[in-house]
Amino acid sequence: MKKAQSLIFFTFFFVQLTFAQTHYIQCGRLFDAQAGLMRNAVTVVVEGDTVKEILEGYPAATEGALVVDLKSKTVYPGFIDMHVHIESESSPTKYLERYQLDPADVAYDAAVYARRTLMAGFTTVRDLGGSGVNIALRNAINKGKVPGPRIFTAGKTLSSTGGHGDPTNGNKASLQGDPGPKEGVVNSPADARKAVRQRYKNGADWIKITATGGVLSVAKSGENPQFTGEEVWAITTTANDYGMQVAAHAHGDEGMYRAVANGVKTIEHGTLMSQRTMELMKKQQAYLVPTISAGKFVAEKAAIPGYYPPIIVPKAIKIGAQIQAKFAEAYKMGVPIAFGTDAGVGFHGDNAREFRFMTEAGMPAVEALQAATIVNATVLQRSDELGQIAPGFKADLVASDENALEDITTLERISFVMKDGKIYKQ
Repeated sequence: MKKAQSLIFFTFFFVQLTFAQTHYIQCGRLFDAQAGLMRNAVTVVVEGDTVKEILEGYPAATEGALVVDLKSKTVYPGFIDMHVHIESESSPTKYLERYQLDPADVAYDAAVYARRTLMAGFTTVRDLGGSGVNIALRNAINKGKVPGPRIFTAGKTLSSTGGHGDPTNGNKASLQGDPGPKEGVVNSPADARKAVRQRYKNGADWIKITATGGVLSVAKSGENPQFTGEEVWAITTTANDYGMQVAAHAHGDEGMYRAVANGVKTIEHGTLMSQRTMELMKKQQAYLVPTISAGKFVAEKAAIPGYYPPIIVPKAIKIGAQIQAKFAEAYKMGVPIAFGTDAGVGFHGDNAREFRFMTEAGMPAVEALQAATIVNATVLQRSDELGQIAPGFKADLVASDENALEDITTLERISFVMKDGKIYKQ
């Protein structure tokens, strides 16, 4: 008994000691996200889960501190991906899995995807729709039970009947039923308010709606508007009452415009966005989350016979191929841009490919890095603790071998990851 008690005490003491550990992280280059420039030869002092100070050069560490030699690396704030689906991942069998997988199966898969995302350098993500396992996973990560990024989640997506997020699309009649607000299907302002309150009750951080048709739903249209302005207004005002903001999946312009006009904070994809909507987004300070990675992925996979159900293939070919060009147009127009990939539509862990696609479309590398750090922290309303390496901020640091301002693809090969002061990859 005494032996067991001693082991428990030692384990507790070791965990506490590890949490409170001081690190001296010696950086060859450090990306200052606020200033948008690289600093050379600095040491980041991390105490527990927080950045304590940044020192010039490589001074001697205090007694008991751990020194991490990244003098040959470039160090960045942990990246933030504003659009992932952490519960699932693309595969030719995905449309069967909703009938085959139990919630426990989904949870185990999600834990794998979360770890892969963290190892890729993304220490924070916004999850925009799943079965509800995403909420449990967020909690488990926060409690240190499993490794993964910090998650802000929308829980289940809100849709209209037959809309992009209707969970019974494609089912035979006997399996369709009549899902309502609890399941995320709304058809009136009253339904909308109830659905938002249910998400709050479930523990969601954000609200996600499908303002238009989508590519991967088993439904004909990928672009028609699927909410009235009154329904969107009921969603955004109720969400705001409960301290939440709203993200809207949108490919078609009319549904997108209605969403922005009625208080949605972020537009996901934005594929067929008009100049009218771009101007409104600038006025409303609504952000485009371009998800170029997802567009390229679905267009590529649509060319493989049998990868998607036949009803999806023409949508994937039409919509997917346009996302990067529309992002370029929106960026030139001055639309606020946040970084997001729609990981899950593609493969988790490939998130950093989005940097390459954004710069290919004309965004300077420094702005792409800022989009994934200080901009996304601002959208999440966490600009006082995330998105920068600065005193008082969370100790989320990642490193690559090369300087991303010179070779953006180096971010696809992250060699060091620290989140909340704990090293996960070195």
